[in-house]
Amino acid sequence: MVTAALTPDTLAWISTIGPYFAVATGPRPEAPGFRPLTDLYADPHALEECVRTVSGRLGTDQPRVAASTLHLGTASRLWSIALACAALSGRVPDLGPDRLWWRLPSSGPLDLWLPDLQELDQEPHPALHHTVAVQNLVPWADAVRRVSGVSPHTLRGNAASALIGAHRVLLARATHPLVPVVPLVRALLDQPPLARAGRLRVTPAGSLAFRRRSCCLYYRVPGAGTCGDCVLNPKEKTTS
Repeated sequence: MVTAALTPDTLAWISTIGPYFAVATGPRPEAPGFRPLTDLYADPHALEECVRTVSGRLGTDQPRVAASTLHLGTASRLWSIALACAALSGRVPDLGPDRLWWRLPSSGPLDLWLPDLQELDQEPHPALHHTVAVQNLVPWADAVRRVSGVSPHTLRGNAASALIGAHRVLLARATHPLVPVVPLVRALLDQPPLARAGRLRVTPAGSLAFRRRSCCLYYRVPGAGTCGDCVLNPKEKTTS
């Protein structure tokens, strides 16, 4: 397979796709407050403080709603960065939680910083599964469940929805990827921890449509509705 070098310039370009794709590299950013992702996964006090902050932003007194929202947003950040790297360079960065740092900004998803950019010596699909699903999403779901009691079913749906959302944005913004995005996403959705999270179909345009088997709970935020792939939405009508 033809690949391109994964460089800080590559990540800088990927960061322009959208806020969920942004990641700083190199020397420590000027703004303070970054900590390794291992702290967020292992320190319940740090995670509880994040959940309280998100609760205040959302205007909800339901910690499970805030925790699920934080979980979904963080999964979206991880999938977006890794999937874009795979699609545009054929290479995947090592996003191990001991190497990737986080900070909760005043608004929006987590800020992420990768001090030392290193590639995984694997093909895109196994590399994506290893560095996002295994190294991050499994301990991330465990941490969120311990702190908030959000069900594993909901967290699995969040992780799948995050991947689908990343693929939609990437298909719209990067129309000539080096590695096709849809086969990568389909393969990831077919294996744990994402397997059986929902129903998948290919749209006439060639992208993936997904209907999850769970709800992220965001509809409980005051003034909010359901997401496009929510199990609570009416089923699509079919014609014979």
